Amino acid sequence: MHAYELTRIIQQSILEGGKPAKVVSAEIGKPYSTMLREANPYDTTAKVGVETLMDIMKATGNLAPLRFMAARFGYELVRKTETVSDDLFSTSESGRSINA
Repeated sequence: MHAYELTRIIQQSILEGGKPAKVVSAEIGKPYSTMLREANPYDTTAKVGVETLMDIMKATGNLAPLRFMAARFGYELVRKTETVSDDLFSTSESGRSINA
C-alpha cells in the first residue's frame, strides 16, 4: 500500500503544482507521456525511479514524496538553517552528506 500512496503523492506534485506538467517533463528530460505513466499509481508496470524522483522534486519544489518516505521510517524532514546551495541534491566532497 505504501507504493500506491507514494506514487499518488508524486503524481499530485506533478499535476497540482505551480508548473504545468509539460514544463516539469521538459525540465527533467523525460517525455511527458512517460513521466505521467510512471507517476500513475494505477499503472503497476511503470514506476518512477529514484533519480527521476529527485529531478521531479527539484523541478516542482515539492518535497512531499521525501517527507512521506521519512515519515514511514519514523523520521521528520527538517530543512537546514544555513543557506542551501543551488544544487539541492549535491553531495559533499566526502560523499556523506546531502543538502536537502
